[in-house]
Amino acid sequence: MIAVGVMMLSAEPLGAFVLRHPTVKMLALSFLLLIGMSLVAEGVGHHVPKGYIYFAMGFSVLVEMLNLRAKKKGETPVALRAPYHPADQPGSADA
Repeated sequence: MIAVGVMMLSAEPLGAFVLRHPTVKMLALSFLLLIGMSLVAEGVGHHVPKGYIYFAMGFSVLVEMLNLRAKKKGETPVALRAPYHPADQPGSADA
C-alpha cells in the first residue's frame, strides 16, 4: 500500500521531468530494449550476466546526469573545425 502511494505521488513530477527532457525518454526506452533483449537471450538459453546489464544501465544514467548538468549550466558544446580537404587549398592541382 505504501509503495502504491509513493508511485501515485511521484508519477506526476516524474512524468513532467521526462516530458521536459526527451533524452531521458530515449534512455528509458533503450533500457526497455536492453531488458527485453536480455529476456529473449535467457529464453533461448544464453545466459547474460546481470552485472553487465547493471553496469551498462548505471554508466548510461551517469552520462545522462552529466549531460543534463552541462545543459543546465549553459555550457556550450565543443565546436569542431571544418574538415581539411587539400583540394580546397589555393594552388592545389585539383582546383
